[in-house]
Amino acid sequence: MTPRRTERPLTDVHFYHDAEDRVAAACHFAAKAWKAGRQVAVAAADPAERQRIDQWLWTADPLAFIPHVASSSPLAAQTPIQLGAPGDVWPHGDVLIHLGQDVPAEADHFAMVVEVVGRSEDERIPARQRWRAYQAAGHRLSAHGLGTRD
Repeated sequence: MTPRRTERPLTDVHFYHDAEDRVAAACHFAAKAWKAGRQVAVAAADPAERQRIDQWLWTADPLAFIPHVASSSPLAAQTPIQLGAPGDVWPHGDVLIHLGQDVPAEADHFAMVVEVVGRSEDERIPARQRWRAYQAAGHRLSAHGLGTRD
């Protein structure tokens, strides 16, 4: 008898395109996922973007705190939202919100990846390449529009 082969579940990849403000959209998705009981990793290569995300999560709701820490924090495993860079080690494999240019190496380890794509060609061209890479890897893809075009 041949042992049953266990396949890893496919990652659901959601592309949200035409974001007027990618950081604000990423924060909205992180807060929504947290409220739904999910663990969230937010990967932004740009330190200024990570700082804006941190600030937004502190101030989004004046009467509430959205719990988050840096991915390198000793409290990362106990905190629902972690902020870091693509390629960081994340304490969970639930939701990855990705703001990078390349397919994150860790994408296969997450149940869901959220790609937030802005309106400029500098963001859309790499996003199309990421779409093709995810598709070639066999992930389940879906596209969602965030706004209207001018």
